[in-house]
Amino acid sequence: MPDLLAMNLPVRITTALLVGAAFVIAVALPLAVLRADEPLKIRLGWIGVPGSWGPPVDEKKDLAKHRGTSYTLELSRLAGTSPMITALAAGELDIAPLSFSAFGLAVENGGLTDLRIIADEIEDGYEDYYTTEFLVRKDGPIKTIEDLKGKTLATNAIGGATDMAMRVMLRRSHLEEKKDYTIVETQLGNMKAFLIDGKADLIAPSPNFVDADLRGISRSLFTQKDAFGLTQFTAWYARAPFIAKNRAALVDFMEDYLRAIRWWLDPANHAEAAEILARLTKTPPASLGWAYTKQDWHHDRDGQPKLDAMQHNLELQKELGFLKGNIDVKSHADLSMVEEAALRLK
Repeated sequence: MPDLLAMNLPVRITTALLVGAAFVIAVALPLAVLRADEPLKIRLGWIGVPGSWGPPVDEKKDLAKHRGTSYTLELSRLAGTSPMITALAAGELDIAPLSFSAFGLAVENGGLTDLRIIADEIEDGYEDYYTTEFLVRKDGPIKTIEDLKGKTLATNAIGGATDMAMRVMLRRSHLEEKKDYTIVETQLGNMKAFLIDGKADLIAPSPNFVDADLRGISRSLFTQKDAFGLTQFTAWYARAPFIAKNRAALVDFMEDYLRAIRWWLDPANHAEAAEILARLTKTPPASLGWAYTKQDWHHDRDGQPKLDAMQHNLELQKELGFLKGNIDVKSHADLSMVEEAALRLK
C-alpha cells in the first residue's frame, strides 16, 4: 500500500482513505479464506447403470456425510472409455471409470503416465459371481470354438476388454481375425437382433444376460472367465496431481462412496435398490432382480481392485498386439485413500 501520509493529502481525505482501505482488507481477507475453504468439486464420469457406480452413489445423498462440506459431486455421462480418456487428458473429468484395456492404451498411447488406480468398480469372473457370456444360437451349427471359422463375431468395442477375451479364446483355437473370422462392431443393445437376424454368429450381450427371449434361442459357447480368469473389468482412475492437491477431500469422498456401495450391496436393501434402479433405467423393477447379487458382476465392498488380475489382463492385451510394452500396474495404483476410508468405517 502507498504511504498516504507522505503524499501531503488533506488530513480528512487521508483518514477516510485509510479507514476505507482497512475496511476493504478486513472484508477481502475472510472472502479469500472462504474461497480457499470451498468444497472440492469432483467431476465423476459414468457410462451405464447398473455397472457404473456414479448414479447409484449420487442417489444415496443421505449416506454422504461429507458431501457439501469437503466436496461436491458432479456426474458426467460419456459413451465409453475412449471419451473418458479424452476428458481426463483435457482436465474435464477428475475421476473416470476405465477398463483395463483402456487404461493400458491411455498410458502407452495417450501419454497419461500419471493415471492412478484409486478404487474398484467391476470385476468379471470373481469366484461364483457372473462372468460375461459369449452366445451362439441353440439351433445353429456352432458347437465348438473351431466352428467359428469363417463366421462373423460381434463386439461392442474393438480393443475393449470383452473384445480381447473373445480374441484370446479364438487364438487358443488357432483362429485369427480377418484370416479366419470377421468382427463387426455394434452397440450392446443391438446384439440380440444381430444374433436373431443372422448378422452375427457370436455375440456378447452383457449386461442383457437376463433377457428371457435371448436365453430361449441361445447358449453360452464360452465366457470371459474362460479367457482371462478374473478380470478387473473397470476401476476408478484419477491423475496424480489432482490426488496430491486434494487428498483429504478425496478420502472423505471415498468414505461416502464405500458407505453408499455397501448399502447397494446389502441384500436387506435389494427391493428398494431395484426400485431406484428401475427409475434410473426406466425399466420394471422385476427385470432388475439380478443387480448387485451373484447374478451380477462382483463389486468389492471395500473398493479394492484386484491388481494382480489386472496385471495378468494387461499381459494378455500385450500378447494380442494391443500393447507394445509392459505396464507395472502397482506403480500406477494409489489405494491409500480408499484404504483410509475403509478404516474409518470399521
